[in-house]
Amino acid sequence: MKVKRLARDAVLTAIALTIFVVELQLPDLVPIPGVKPGLSNIVTLVTLFTLGPWDALAVLLCRVLLGALFAGNPAALVYSLSGGLLAFCVTALMRRAVTEKQIWVASVFAAMGHNAGQLAAAVLVTKTSSLVMYLPVLLVSGIFTGFFTGLAGQYAAGRLGRILKR
Repeated sequence: MKVKRLARDAVLTAIALTIFVVELQLPDLVPIPGVKPGLSNIVTLVTLFTLGPWDALAVLLCRVLLGALFAGNPAALVYSLSGGLLAFCVTALMRRAVTEKQIWVASVFAAMGHNAGQLAAAVLVTKTSSLVMYLPVLLVSGIFTGFFTGLAGQYAAGRLGRILKR
């Protein structure tokens, strides 16, 4: 059973990593640095809501680590990890409060948490507290991107839930 779980999580990580790498190749949607759809987070959402927090955390951590390596930007690891872990915590907490038809709600809050986590990391790394002024822009973008990825994750969880639990 452990081998099956490991293989399933590895496949989910590979899917998330592929989406991440493809998203890196896409042009920016808006001319604001740091605003990205975060499409690989759909996989984390699906994993969390169908398999549970430990599988989702494993997929997230592997995707963040490998994504930083594949992107050739080890410094991005700090930002991705801080944002990803805060988003994960928010989603894991909300998991108990939302239904399968409200996954998008958890995703919106997770996206805003992700942006706040990345901004906090940027303030700590650069020692530039004025970056906090960028927070409203990131929170608004988090609402939109979180809504989109949340709807996609909700749809995918409904379709793949039974398959992943096998």
